[in-house]
Amino acid sequence: MKPDNNFIAHMTWHEVEARLANGAAALLPIGAGAKQHGLHLPMNSDEIQADWLAARLARNHDLIIWPTLRYGYYPAFTSFPGSLSLSESLFKSLIAEIVAGIAAWKPPAIFILNTGISTLGPVDAALASKAWAVPLVHLRIHEGTRYAATARALTQQTFGSHADELETSRMLVIAPKAVDMARAEPTPSGPFDGPLTRQNAPSGSYGDPTLATSANGQALLDAMLADLNEAVANALA
Repeated sequence: MKPDNNFIAHMTWHEVEARLANGAAALLPIGAGAKQHGLHLPMNSDEIQADWLAARLARNHDLIIWPTLRYGYYPAFTSFPGSLSLSESLFKSLIAEIVAGIAAWKPPAIFILNTGISTLGPVDAALASKAWAVPLVHLRIHEGTRYAATARALTQQTFGSHADELETSRMLVIAPKAVDMARAEPTPSGPFDGPLTRQNAPSGSYGDPTLATSANGQALLDAMLADLNEAVANALA
């Protein structure tokens, strides 16, 4: 497979320099690489989604993509083997230092593409921690108006937010070979607040992934990308 040359991991430093000199903006994806996603999705489902979304945004805009940040603040999942969470303070500091490093190269803007929920507050705090020399835009993938409306129209589950009907539908489009629908299990009861445990969510899912379809996943991703592309275009304008 030909490398996507919008990812700096696939570029030389000289190519990065040339893209920045020509006005490319920066994109930093955030997507967990070690966070349980039920019995039917891999631990790096957030990373897979972050990379997929980043690549498509960079096809429509002049963006270069820094490596996806695969560790973050995910305290709700740490009772499941393999799931890791940084402290909130460390994650906030990590974001601030990475963004400062990118900002030193003076791109016209820095976009932080956030696939998480518990990571939203710390990222906002990091971006508000100082005055920045370049514009910063926090892209929250679930909060666009088109995505929210599409999710409301399509959702059958009565509650959910993790490895659920919606996320599984998206993964059926993005990485269908990584999804094992035969192992998908709904949360037995809910909704509830607080961390997921093997008592309240035995499979690790929060919601009903058995309702997922690739058709709904495509509609959700189309809406999500429309929201994100509009946000990027408005910021660059």
